[in-house]
Amino acid sequence: MNKIECVILDWAGTAVDFGCFAPVKVFVDIFRNAGIDVTMEEARAPMGMLKIDHIRAMLSMPRVSGLWEEKYGRAFNEEDVERLYGEFEPALMASLSTYTDPIPGVIETVKELRGRGLRIGSTTGYTAGMMEVVVSNAERKGYRPDVFFTPDDTHSCGRPYPYMIYRNMEHLKLSAAWKVVKVGDTASDIKEGVNAGVWSVGVAVGSSEMGLSHEEFESLSESERAEAISRTRQTFIRHGADFTIDTMRDLPALIERIDGLLSEGKRPGYYLE
Repeated sequence: MNKIECVILDWAGTAVDFGCFAPVKVFVDIFRNAGIDVTMEEARAPMGMLKIDHIRAMLSMPRVSGLWEEKYGRAFNEEDVERLYGEFEPALMASLSTYTDPIPGVIETVKELRGRGLRIGSTTGYTAGMMEVVVSNAERKGYRPDVFFTPDDTHSCGRPYPYMIYRNMEHLKLSAAWKVVKVGDTASDIKEGVNAGVWSVGVAVGSSEMGLSHEEFESLSESERAEAISRTRQTFIRHGADFTIDTMRDLPALIERIDGLLSEGKRPGYYLE
């Protein structure tokens, strides 16, 4: 039948860790330790990528690379990337377990989707070692997908490459890419879905793209929330999202809408919003 078979969720900023703060704070800290003050926006821009690729992307930003050359009298090299990553991984591992709370609405949404017979897959920018911490802690709090894959499973080809999605499809024996929905909270997530040929969906509230903690979001006025959500959704659209949703609670209704489009012969990439 022409219906969605599986939803593939990102982890931090989509399923757990409202605002995706675990890695951001560590990125800021390791650059500060190297004598480079980066902004939260710069630390978030490559979010969703394999973390060593994320560091490389930050160092390649014109302002950051300029600061590096000013500090060290030369352009950054791969040794610098490796050294920064060598500081990043243990620092993240030390704090990761405290950033594994499921985002509000995720547990209920996953339960509803499973009740409809859908499988729940996942991809991430974290390594396999990091995911051992995240998965075990999230499961104790009520969330676990049917399967998860990391860039370690795809020869370090993380997002925006589509290979983690393909591994999900292979493992779950899904019949076609256009029967899969990928949900994420970063531009890298959207590009991953587009490159895989699946329906690509961006979720705004709790996302790294929005960059607000739960407390910060709740403190906004109604008009401020609407503006933050609209700005975030427009970013996802610019990167090729088929759809955007405010929260994960909106996902079941969107799946029904996509099922209707599939019955009409529509496929991912058909511009809808």
